[in-house]
Amino acid sequence: MAPSNTKPVAVTDEVLQKSRVTVVGSGNWGSVAAKLIASNTLNINSFHDEVRMWVFEETVPSGEKLSEVINRTNENVKYLPGIKLPKNVVADPDIEHAVKDANMLVFVTPHQFMEGICKRLVGKIRKDAVAISLIKGMEVKREGPCMISTLISEILGISCCVLMGANIANEIAVEKFSEATVGYRDNKEIADKWVCLFNTPYFLVSAVQDVEGVELCGTLKNVVALAAGFVDGLDMGNNTKAAIMRIGLREMKALSKLLFPSVKDNTFFESCGVADLITTCLGGRNRRCADAFARNGGKRSFDELEAEMLQGQKLQGVSTAKEVYEVLSHRGWFELFPLFATVHQICSGRLAPSAIVEYTEHSARLPLL
Repeated sequence: MAPSNTKPVAVTDEVLQKSRVTVVGSGNWGSVAAKLIASNTLNINSFHDEVRMWVFEETVPSGEKLSEVINRTNENVKYLPGIKLPKNVVADPDIEHAVKDANMLVFVTPHQFMEGICKRLVGKIRKDAVAISLIKGMEVKREGPCMISTLISEILGISCCVLMGANIANEIAVEKFSEATVGYRDNKEIADKWVCLFNTPYFLVSAVQDVEGVELCGTLKNVVALAAGFVDGLDMGNNTKAAIMRIGLREMKALSKLLFPSVKDNTFFESCGVADLITTCLGGRNRRCADAFARNGGKRSFDELEAEMLQGQKLQGVSTAKEVYEVLSHRGWFELFPLFATVHQICSGRLAPSAIVEYTEHSARLPLL
């Protein structure tokens, strides 16, 4: 029989061009992100169906490994119980194996672990990989604050966008309507691909050219949420809470623009800005733990409350408040940001929770803005 002239080159090229996605992180928000992404990769031809999800291996009460339970039941029984993940989500406890074939990396772990994770991945990822960070926090180094997206880009040598928004994970998990914002630096085509990967009828995603603005909104709102929680724990009422949220938004905007003058005013009116601040101050984990902290008169530590209330999840606000305080201290900006400074002093036990309202609006002087 004569050999066929038909060559499978086109099919092979098409397969090679399909993007592979790995989610680095499998907590509450990481699992929800994997659910969103996997529902889309099944229906969009430019993506491979399978979505790898790196799992920090743990043993669940049954004695099984968490990754094995996720793959057997399609459910993250520890961090997202009761929610079925698409069958094309594959839990992988080996981070190097999880990322090796992916050209789209979604980072969603507690921010304090990111530098170590990135260093582990040097030389282990594809040369054409791009990243997006869903992580809310910053690293404070001697030379100043370093955003997580910058950390990823500098250590791994890849482009990194960010996704932030009014995104309480458990509500998105049950497909209640919400929005999010992708922040990108210069490549709109990559930003559009991330939008395509995350966008669903119940999770509407838009893109803005302002990485630092989007990321700082997602980072700093957790500090304001602690302040809102103190107000709730002291039963100070809605007027006080609204005032704290307004002052907090102003400090978020002022600090963002002082650190990165390129930050755009309009970013604060996106989902990542005022909407995320509102939802986090009403219902997020930082607000809940700060409420409990204030009701106990500051006598129970945040570490204790985190362990009791969050089932293994991590608070971001307390560590971010400390990092912001270090920036303010280094720059001599305490008088400009009394709310941010006070939150850390309450968290560290230097001030009582009631100190959150023991300064006036006029104590903040922002002559530059």
